[in-house]
Amino acid sequence: MRKDRKEAAKRLYEIAEDQEGFFTTKQAKAAGFAENTHPYHVQARNWIREHRGIYRLCSFPRAERPDLMLWSLWSRNRGEVAQGAYSHQTALSLHNLSDVMPAKLHMTVPKNFRRNSEIPRVLVLHFADLPPSDMGAVHGVRVTKAMRTILDLLDSGEVPLATLRQALREGLRRGLIRRSEIVEARKHFADGRKLRTLFQKVAA
Repeated sequence: MRKDRKEAAKRLYEIAEDQEGFFTTKQAKAAGFAENTHPYHVQARNWIREHRGIYRLCSFPRAERPDLMLWSLWSRNRGEVAQGAYSHQTALSLHNLSDVMPAKLHMTVPKNFRRNSEIPRVLVLHFADLPPSDMGAVHGVRVTKAMRTILDLLDSGEVPLATLRQALREGLRRGLIRRSEIVEARKHFADGRKLRTLFQKVAA
């Protein structure tokens, strides 16, 4: 029995290791922890309950941005695959392309994304079906790439144009944005006037 518990703990740690110490109820059960034992592990301070169905190992070093992994796991589907990608102002900040510090976390989820429970107040959800080519990773979670982030913000009008132009320059300088992405944006972005204003004196 003790050996079984050790094996289960090892399996759970391996799962949580790739998620900055976090894991879900389903993942704990898959590792070998029966659901009726989960309250015990919280009371024994082996686990911390971070949100409904999401825990964190007490023994795991605290991540720099634990909130990112927490809400990424919250966005998972029935197959335990995260559906959300951090985007808009949050992505701009994560790419270090602006001093903008949003009070909430902006996340883009698929158009068919649904939750039976209330959306956490810390999240602002945007609905769009993102192609894989528009997504990258930061801190182990999905984040919209720099060019997609800037175009989303240009479309929404959440951030001043001067801030986006500065972010575009910085993204080009650091190699986060390629000239070919600008060419593609010219072809597909609906509002050509906004786009011309953004690219003025930047992507000539």
